[in-house]
Amino acid sequence: METTWGTLSLTALAPIAWGSGYYVTEAYLPPDRPLFGAMVRALPFGLLLLAFRPRLPQGEWWARALLLGILNVGAFFVLIFVAAYRLPGGLAATLTATAPVMMMLLAWGLVRERPRAASLAGAAVGFTGVALLVLRGGAAVDPVGVAASFAAVAMSSLGYILIKRWEPPVDLLTFTAWQLVAGGLALLPVALVVEGAPPPLDLRAVGGFLYLGLVATVLANVVWFHGLRRLPAAGVSLVGLLNPVAGTVVGVALAGEMFGPTQALGMLLVLVGILAGQPAIATRLRIRRQPIVTLISLDSSPVSVSTTRNRFGPE
Repeated sequence: METTWGTLSLTALAPIAWGSGYYVTEAYLPPDRPLFGAMVRALPFGLLLLAFRPRLPQGEWWARALLLGILNVGAFFVLIFVAAYRLPGGLAATLTATAPVMMMLLAWGLVRERPRAASLAGAAVGFTGVALLVLRGGAAVDPVGVAASFAAVAMSSLGYILIKRWEPPVDLLTFTAWQLVAGGLALLPVALVVEGAPPPLDLRAVGGFLYLGLVATVLANVVWFHGLRRLPAAGVSLVGLLNPVAGTVVGVALAGEMFGPTQALGMLLVLVGILAGQPAIATRLRIRRQPIVTLISLDSSPVSVSTTRNRFGPE
């Protein structure tokens, strides 16, 4: 249990770092250049990691690294860009909060991790909390934006579950570098075609990119992949709901964004959903409900069954 919670806490650093990236992007990076920003977060820092871990894929891992880089980085950022462009931010964030259910279903089909009722219920509670936290009234529903949001969720969820299915032949830093380089190379031509030449960067933008690249990309992906390798998909996917929570906290603290009773309730529901849906907690509760003491007669026939909880009160 202690190992599980330690790994889960480490994994939680990833969505917290991703959530903090919203403020950094808005406050420090060039405006209206999301594809360029995504490419810079991936390609240069992936190449930097490869410089320290100079090992290239071998055999089938060329194709696997390319596929994972596209699913988890390249295509994901393009689809999120489309969703953000065509949908209000709150609606886009709410739709992407369906990721835990998608990951659980894919884990069931690909790695035989059957989702528990408690985890699905936790995902529903967390989704409701995200909606209260970030969704605003009067949001326009654009079908293309909605499709892009769900496609982004589906592709990244598939990429994450494939990481659980395939055992990488290298350490996590090298494995992360492969994906960042592959995803960044896939983003490069799209960013040039859609957004044109790179914009000029001042020191604030350089500092913002360093934070996003080192903390919200390299560190976040390493700890996230570490969690995916060691924990059930249900537990990791629910922790991902900390992303909008962290974004809200940073926005309130540093940008003076609105925070009222509705947002407080939403944040509480997200945290309840994350904790209540953890497989480790469900296992612990199931063990506590099982009979502890069984009384057996001298002739080995059951006389009575009771629990110490019933006889002596709660543990």
